[in-house]
Amino acid sequence: MRYQELYNELKQSATFGPDSLPIVGGMTLRNFDFQSRIRHQFPKSVAVDGILAAVPTASDQERSDIRHLISAQDSDIHENLNFRYHLILPPGQDKARKVIILFHGFNEKQWHEYLPWAADMALRTGQAVLLFPMAFHMNRAPSTWTDIRAMNRVSKLRRQIHPSVIDSSLSNVAISTRLHHLPERFIWSGLESYYDVMDLVDGIRAGKHPAIQADADINFFSYSVGSFLGLTILMTNKNANFSRSRYAIFCGGPVFNRLSPVSKFILDSEASVILYSFLVEHLESHMRDNPALADILDGSVPEGWNFRSLLSYRDNLKYREEKLWDIGGRVYAIGLEQDDVVPPYEIHNTLRGSRGDIDIGVDILDFPYMYRHEDPFPVINRLADEVDAAFRDTFDRVAGFFGS
Repeated sequence: MRYQELYNELKQSATFGPDSLPIVGGMTLRNFDFQSRIRHQFPKSVAVDGILAAVPTASDQERSDIRHLISAQDSDIHENLNFRYHLILPPGQDKARKVIILFHGFNEKQWHEYLPWAADMALRTGQAVLLFPMAFHMNRAPSTWTDIRAMNRVSKLRRQIHPSVIDSSLSNVAISTRLHHLPERFIWSGLESYYDVMDLVDGIRAGKHPAIQADADINFFSYSVGSFLGLTILMTNKNANFSRSRYAIFCGGPVFNRLSPVSKFILDSEASVILYSFLVEHLESHMRDNPALADILDGSVPEGWNFRSLLSYRDNLKYREEKLWDIGGRVYAIGLEQDDVVPPYEIHNTLRGSRGDIDIGVDILDFPYMYRHEDPFPVINRLADEVDAAFRDTFDRVAGFFGS
């Protein structure tokens, strides 16, 4: 089945509703409930009165929309704490002996793009693929964050408050607004995602997962910003659970300050500047003012220190590269020549190291059609043959890396 056909078939058939359903190629899609445990104190909500003072003509509905985004207490967002995830089982498997855990990109709302990637990996490697949503993304985000009318009102207000904003859109206004006014959410949501995956793996190792064997090999695949989570997991290697894990990265891998996330599909310019200032330029001062943040990033908590080492290229360079050396032979990355969000040379600079000698394979591909970071395999009829060939080339390499 060609890529476009696979995409359309899975988009129509895959759903979170039933616990189990057959899908293409004799595979089975299973859905499982998950409850996220709050491990830390979520940041307090932000008052909006001062923000709204800049737009005195805003309607009551507009004020309500933006207040919901900025002031909502993250610990009260039910969708983020109780959700379902997909597991694709290869033909003939009821309980997986090997599993690839897949992490998506930033500001993602639908699994449609990833389902054919997961199905292809499952068919060609014989490994189950588990699609795990990161905190406040995918089906862990309230539906109001994608409500067209509500987000249109917020986007209108945002452009009034910040008239020079670049690439503000209905697609990115929710996450841009939330991070602009509370940028530490990037850290806390990333760590929540990490702890959720640790709970998932602990359950597997305890023999509690009904579709994955307790001693199953656990591997990882990530796209874009999902590489922060994947690298943090392998670098930390909690309970030595990931000493043999293999990890494939697609369009990801650089440290945060070597990314260019301003895009109508990711972050607007105002949010990007604030986030960069918080995570890179002034993180130390924010830690001095925020004991909870300092406790997780000061080096006493391995996952926090590893996450922090992925924020700035020069900071913690020696430590980060020693960790990358440790996991080197088990990591492989693919970048794209025309990717403006994750420049391919920055993948090399981070993963191969400042001397270019870390044992991590990095391939840079290019496709014979116009593509962008957010959509490397566009579903367009006139490009169907070229896209299918590009998809096959990319995932031939991924499947070869994982083996069978």
